[in-house]
Amino acid sequence: MAALTGHHALVTGGGRGIGRATARALTQAGAAVTIIGRTEASLKDAVARGDAGGYALADVTDAQSINRAIAGAGTARGPVSILVANAGGAASAPFGKSSPDLFRSMFELNTIGAVHAIQAVLGDMIARGFGRIVAIASTAGLKGYGYVSAYCAAKHAVVGLVRALAAETTRTGVTVNAVCPGYTDTELVDESLQRIVQATGRSREDALAGLLKGSPLGRLIKPEEVAAAVLFLCLPEAAGITGAALPISGGEI
Repeated sequence: MAALTGHHALVTGGGRGIGRATARALTQAGAAVTIIGRTEASLKDAVARGDAGGYALADVTDAQSINRAIAGAGTARGPVSILVANAGGAASAPFGKSSPDLFRSMFELNTIGAVHAIQAVLGDMIARGFGRIVAIASTAGLKGYGYVSAYCAAKHAVVGLVRALAAETTRTGVTVNAVCPGYTDTELVDESLQRIVQATGRSREDALAGLLKGSPLGRLIKPEEVAAAVLFLCLPEAAGITGAALPISGGEI
């Protein structure tokens, strides 16, 4: 029997990148997986290819939207016992040109989006005596990077949220952890590289080298490497790990 048979896992931002790789890993481990996102085409493709069992359209920044989606998923596949709060995004600008609205948008997407998803499932997890919550943060939640102050602040807040919730839920059977990837080979990083190329005229190879200059590994992290760490934290045997912020960064952290 697969390790997560009988569990319903929900992955926000599950249509692409780290979210999709995580959904695939959880599916292969036996979980019934629902992915949530805003782009129906990518969600449908993930389900069609067997990376997830079902999907729901929702915007994590809208509490009513995410509550409806999770309630519908629970009706279809049973109570959610695993949540991977993966939905997020980055925006770059020098601090002096980072408006309060930019900070608000980064917090709404990266931090409040995780809050909405967690609040929708945590009470039921505690009542049942089992739950696994994993937030996809970033190395930007553990250190600072120039020109992404709003993103760094939001991801630091995610790590703080995880640590606080872990302290509240000790002895409930629920664990709350963060996984903190470095630059990962996803559409999000590819879009960042394109912006750098357009803004500076540098080649893509030079732009990528600039992103990786702080990484001893010297390459982008693979989404599957992040997914493997998430899967481990979701296993019943990971009950002793809570409040952790695990870097997947090739030695950068």
